[in-house]
Amino acid sequence: MLDQYRIDTQRALDELFGDRLIPFRLVARKITEESPGEFTIHFYDSRLRSVVVGVFEGPAFGSQVRSAVLQRLGGKGRSTTMGA
Repeated sequence: MLDQYRIDTQRALDELFGDRLIPFRLVARKITEESPGEFTIHFYDSRLRSVVVGVFEGPAFGSQVRSAVLQRLGGKGRSTTMGA
């Protein structure tokens, strides 16, 4: 199951970068299950080390990853890193 979550995560990250919603490319290096239904996605990137995603009934895992990443990067200025 963690392999499928990693695939879904990377797809969501690639879409975020492709749509210019995040200022840099992220790679999901590892996913760990912290407790039932709660996963940490490890990027090993100094700009964003990890995010925590809760998987319960509701949106698909990829959608939850998108929301978590956008929320964590919300305070970072896109315009200075992307030239927008």
